[in-house]
Amino acid sequence: MATRRKKAQIGQSSEDAASAARALVASINAHDVGLLISLLTGDHVLIDGLGARMGGLEKLKKAWTGYFSMVPDYWIRIDQELVSGTTVVLLGTAGGTLAVGGRVDPENRWSVPAAWRAVVASGRIVEWQIYADNEPIRAHMRRAGLIGS
Repeated sequence: MATRRKKAQIGQSSEDAASAARALVASINAHDVGLLISLLTGDHVLIDGLGARMGGLEKLKKAWTGYFSMVPDYWIRIDQELVSGTTVVLLGTAGGTLAVGGRVDPENRWSVPAAWRAVVASGRIVEWQIYADNEPIRAHMRRAGLIGS
C-alpha cells in the first residue's frame, strides 16, 4: 500500500484528492451507483464501520445497490474536510430511513455522527473507510426482524 500512495502523490494535488472525495459523496447522495463505481479504482477497498473489508467492483456495485434499496433515502452531510496529500478525511453526519417491507416509515429513521477517510490515486478513490456507529440502524433492523439480537 505504501508504494501505491507514493506513486499516487506524483502529479496529484490535495485539491484533486478533495475533489474526488467530494464527487464520491455527491454520487452517494444521488444514489447513482454507476457514477459511484466509476469513481473507484479497480483495486478499490471499502472498509465499513465494523471494519469489514470489501473489494471487487462488481461486489461493490451489488453492495451499494442493496444498501440504497435498504435505505432509499440514505444521505451524507459533510461539515468539515481535512486533506493531507492524497488522503481526505470528511467529518459530518449520515442518516436515512430503513425500508421495511417496501415501506419507508418515519419511525425507522436514523442519523449518526460519522467520518470517512478516502485515499485517492489519479483522481479515483482507492480506499473508502467509514467511521460510524451502526447501532441505530441495527436497532431498527432488529425491531423489524431483519437481523437477530
